[in-house]
Amino acid sequence: MNNVKKSFSIRDMENLSGIKAHTIRIWEKRYNLFQPERTSTNIRSYSLSSLQKLLNITLLYNNGYKISKIAKLDEPHIPVIVREIVSNNSEKSHAINAFKLAMINFDQTLFLNTYNSLLSERSFRDIFNDVFIPLLNELGLLWQTDTISPSHEHFITHLIKQKIYINTEKLQMVEPTQKDKVFALFLPENEIHEIGLLYLNYEITLRGYKSIYLGQTMPIDSLVDLLKYYNNIHFVSYFTVSPTKDELTSYFDKFSKTLNSSGNSKLYVLGHQIQYIEKEELPNSIKTFNSIEHLISSFS
Repeated sequence: MNNVKKSFSIRDMENLSGIKAHTIRIWEKRYNLFQPERTSTNIRSYSLSSLQKLLNITLLYNNGYKISKIAKLDEPHIPVIVREIVSNNSEKSHAINAFKLAMINFDQTLFLNTYNSLLSERSFRDIFNDVFIPLLNELGLLWQTDTISPSHEHFITHLIKQKIYINTEKLQMVEPTQKDKVFALFLPENEIHEIGLLYLNYEITLRGYKSIYLGQTMPIDSLVDLLKYYNNIHFVSYFTVSPTKDELTSYFDKFSKTLNSSGNSKLYVLGHQIQYIEKEELPNSIKTFNSIEHLISSFS
């Protein structure tokens, strides 16, 4: 348990709950909802139980409970009401908060129990789109503000990847039914951010296509072998940080020369770097997509 983060600054509390630090101070002073310790320089320090309480209060507050009413509740009764709201509404914010706590404490059991609870009422696709994507978006901000460390991010993203792998494997037990094209999914050299690509692999497989997942940091020259086995390959990649803005044109030129000399291959690109691509200058064999949904909708 030495890795468990047990103390949180008020800025951590704000970042994790979405409640402004100023508001937390008011709730603390006016309603005595929290009892932080203070350092010798009078800086507040909050316990893990205070964070849990704040996340529960945040859910009640966002569901129409006035803070004055919440403050009058017996403390053990607050989680009871939270569970009631969650069971009635499948409240996704509670699940996101539970996943945050699992991440902070490196608590795999809490992650799995929360996921399985969601899975009893929702499909994997719903969980990924409605819960995991908002959670992942928040993680980026939490990491940038030093609320969490890279180890926290790696822990939670590994568990999410694990769920993608499990659900994809179930689909791969069935022979592909769509024979008109084959997809090859890869990340370019120096690119390691693969959750989006992993999930896209699931969506493509779900639609009955053969999907060859190659993973991180694949040089273009290493993809040539696929041309010996398949025609009409649709290569799919995420450009999150690589290639850089200045490398995009040369990357596309190399793709065209190396992988599309016959004119049968295509390249579909998603990710942060597509904002720097001049789409009207791209050859017909290369297309950009703003989201997974955008790409998937192009299949129909």
